Parts: sequence; structure tokens; C-alpha cells
Amino acid sequence: MIFDLATFTTIHTALSLAALASGIIVVIGLVGSKPLPVWNAIFLATAVATSATGFGFPFTAFLPSHAVAAVALVVLAVTILAYYAFGLSGAWRPIYVVGVVVSLYFDVFVAIVQAFRKIPSLTALAPTGSEPPFAAAQGAALVIFAILAVAASIKFHPGTSMTSVR
Repeated sequence: MIFDLATFTTIHTALSLAALASGIIVVIGLVGSKPLPVWNAIFLATAVATSATGFGFPFTAFLPSHAVAAVALVVLAVTILAYYAFGLSGAWRPIYVVGVVVSLYFDVFVAIVQAFRKIPSLTALAPTGSEPPFAAAQGAALVIFAILAVAASIKFHPGTSMTSVR
């Protein structure tokens, strides 16, 4: 490994926080039907980097976190194609919108898991991650992101030409 584990963890965490922040901005833009190309590029790059660096931590078995990262990378690949290769034409517009929202949801899902593992008061509420407070937090996030995906899919119509994103 090029970095020690603490440095690698810091880089991974910074990428995760950048993906969360930029993803929120992009989703707000989608709901407001505002294409935000710079924020979109930042979000997609940091989301890919977050998922990819998740595989850089030492492990001896394939973990649920690896499954989430693998699925996230597939969703991000399709989302990137929808935006940059297909310019949001036709069915690629809702594919992109849902891909962005799902990608941000994966980041939030993992952030909730990490919060319940690292914040003592949350750990006390759900020490194994299977207790009702943890399920309620994850359930609320899922409902919120489902609503956001539908709203953004309905509202995001950036115009007939997205050739500027190519």
C-alpha cells in the first residue's frame, strides 16, 4: 500500500464526504431541473473514487460493504454513460437521474452504517446494527431517496440538447 492505513482512511473519508456534499447539490439541481455540470462531475468522480477505494482496505473475505461498492460502481458506470456518452437523450435522462439518486443513497446508506459504528450514542442504541433505531434510520433514508428519485425523474428536463456535457 502506498499510504499507511490511517492516511488511506482519511483520503477515503474525505472522498466520501465530498461525494455526499456534491451529491446533495446535484440532486437539488435535478429536482429544480437545473443541470449542474461541474457539481455533477465532482459528484461522479468522488463517488467512483469512494467506492473504488473501499476495496483498498485490508480484508480476508468479501464483505457486505464490498457488495455495496460493487453495485455502486455498476450504477455509476451506467450513470456516467447516460450523461456523457448519451447526453441524456430519450430513456437516458431518467436512467441518469435515478442513477445519481441511487448513487447518493448508497453513500448515505454507508454513512448511516458508519455513524452507528463510530458514534458512541448511536452504537449504544444499535450495537449490532440490527436493532430498531438502525432499521428506522435506514428505512427513513430509503423512503426519502425513493421520493427524491421519483420527484427528480418527473422534474428534471434540462432541455432538448445536452451536447455541452459531452
